[in-house]
Amino acid sequence: MKPEVMEAIVGGYHSNPFGVLGPHQEKQGRGRKPASVWVVNTFQPQAQRVELLRDGLPEPMERIHPDGIFAWQGAKPPGAYRLRVHRHDGGTVDVEDAYRFPPILSDFDIHLHGEGTHSETYGTMGAHLRQMDGVDGATFVVWAPNAETVSVVGEFNDWDTRRHPMRLRDGGLWEIFIPAIRNGMAYKYFVRSKFQGHRQLKADPYGFYMEVPPKSASIVWDVDRYEWNDQVWLEERGRKNYLKEPISIYEVHLESWLRSPEGYLLSYRDLCRTLLPYVKEMGFTHIELLPVAEHPFSGSWGYQVVGYYAPTSRFGTPDDFMYFVDQCHQQGIGVYVDWVPGHFPKDAHGLAYFDGTHLYEHADPRMGEHKDWGTLIFNYGRNEVKTFLVSNALFWLRKYHIDGLRVDAVASMLYLDYSREAGQWIPNQYGGNENLEAMEVLRRFNELAHQVPGVVTAAEESTAFPGISRPVYLGGIGFTFKWNMGWMHDMLAYFQKDPVFRKFHQSNITFSMLYAFTENFMLPISHDEVVHGKGSLLGKMPGDEWQRFANARAFMAYMYTHPGKKLLFMGSDVGQPEEWSCGAQVRWDLLQYAPHRGLQLALKKLNEVYRQEPALYQVDFHWTGFEWIDINDVDNSVISFLRRGEDQDDYLVVVCNFTPAVRHGYRIGVPGDGWYDEVLNTDASEFWGSGVVNGAVMADPLPVHGRGYSVQMTLPPLGVTILKPRR
Repeated sequence: MKPEVMEAIVGGYHSNPFGVLGPHQEKQGRGRKPASVWVVNTFQPQAQRVELLRDGLPEPMERIHPDGIFAWQGAKPPGAYRLRVHRHDGGTVDVEDAYRFPPILSDFDIHLHGEGTHSETYGTMGAHLRQMDGVDGATFVVWAPNAETVSVVGEFNDWDTRRHPMRLRDGGLWEIFIPAIRNGMAYKYFVRSKFQGHRQLKADPYGFYMEVPPKSASIVWDVDRYEWNDQVWLEERGRKNYLKEPISIYEVHLESWLRSPEGYLLSYRDLCRTLLPYVKEMGFTHIELLPVAEHPFSGSWGYQVVGYYAPTSRFGTPDDFMYFVDQCHQQGIGVYVDWVPGHFPKDAHGLAYFDGTHLYEHADPRMGEHKDWGTLIFNYGRNEVKTFLVSNALFWLRKYHIDGLRVDAVASMLYLDYSREAGQWIPNQYGGNENLEAMEVLRRFNELAHQVPGVVTAAEESTAFPGISRPVYLGGIGFTFKWNMGWMHDMLAYFQKDPVFRKFHQSNITFSMLYAFTENFMLPISHDEVVHGKGSLLGKMPGDEWQRFANARAFMAYMYTHPGKKLLFMGSDVGQPEEWSCGAQVRWDLLQYAPHRGLQLALKKLNEVYRQEPALYQVDFHWTGFEWIDINDVDNSVISFLRRGEDQDDYLVVVCNFTPAVRHGYRIGVPGDGWYDEVLNTDASEFWGSGVVNGAVMADPLPVHGRGYSVQMTLPPLGVTILKPRR
């Protein structure tokens, strides 16, 4: 070995370690037929001396560099040898040589990765426990095309950046099989860039588990060892059309839903014993978790992700999170997770400037940086980034049995000029402001996600961008649902008005029906609406204590009867007066007071009625599922409408009185004769209402509102009444 080669190995900057270390056949001597010999080179800086073991017999290796390079020479191939390392501290250990094992990636895998069409790269990239040539260990694969060298460091090599340099393959992929790696071992990649002397320890972009922040190493983990017990759920999920199913989502931030009496975070398994019974008791069909992927800063609520393939270790291991999802399914609760492909943080151990260049992020700050959030934007035009993101979405769906992904900040992905002034953005090739490359990623994601039986996707998209929830083959973006941000803003603005002035804002509650069926809408009252000075849902309501709770109950009832699937953030269910704080738990102590118990009970009843009545969920996305009865009683701030199921004779009558005045003898036109039972009245005494209820009313052959029959009823103050014809 030449001196400069040895110095490169010892210095940790040799770009082709597999060309030097391990077994090699070399020519010696001169002439037409030089002799062939076999050489084994190894770098063991911790060793005093090293022996090569063949068939269990030790043969001495020569120290050829004082810093720990040893060499063996023989006439025959060394075979499946091992190394006996006699350490400076007096200990002795027999080890496998990582440099005697063959390449890991197939040429086809490399091709698909570079082409951007490998949708399950998590099966090859990152760390995977496996056997090679009968030896237990782990393969490591990372993408760093602009690196001079990449090495794996961890507790298994004393975090020495020189000990396990990787093999470079085409497409900038680095790989190595390291024997004796076990589940739970911490590791990072040491990336030495070709440019500007950049050297950095990086967490694995495809790492399946990470240390609890503020620690930042990746952890080797076998994500295939958990034994699932939710097959019945998955089979039933695959048979359902969720556009026609009841979806009532409880949005949860795990870190602040509930804490132990001592103030500690609950684990995933603790949440199975606390959160799941509550969600089931309240009648929600699904929970939606703010991002569970690993994030270094809790104050980001999970939206600044570093470990895209790792559930956060704050609450336990990947197996623990799988158990949580498994238990949800066994108890009949679906699990949606927030997914964040729109941006990522600048933390040094993360994706940013990964190999000394703008690898995952776009190099031009006009396309690669969110100034508002202090984060970086993925380079959606790069094939390897595209496959990283699409594979990540499928990873959560396939490996963790997640039922749906809600994509955060879709508008920021769709528009090149999102939150930018003139001159701060670059038009697309056609001169427009649409991000065509990001649109391609979203479409591909939705196409593949919907190939998983029963999975849904939802977009948090706040603009009028067309076709968000229309199929890709029809020119849409392909989401199952779109959050109806317009409805949310209009309704919150309306309910914050003093009832005296609501008659001047009737359009706030009627405008949504002009566009209600242009997308498959979900009605969200999410975490974003109860934070950053916006106040809680209850805190937005005007009036004295009684009126505020009555308003909140009426708001929820209108939400549950309006077309669209439902989502409500935690805390709103108990009437928390303060806005949400990620550093504290929900104010469960409030349930000792009757108003809060009444609000919670009203929500529980709403979920019950919602799930029992197909008219409230079967036809959410077509005009045949909704029909105005009267929107003209502006002075009294009263509206009434019908909700119909697929069977047009299956209908409910909904009457809303958004003022604190009781309306006696109020007539509402209805489709047919007979008795109408009051299936829900938000003013019922059990909900801490004033008890103005109807029980049941008889339809008279008196035409009102253009209908042949009508019912006379008493409208409760700040109340919503749901009537069902008796069969």
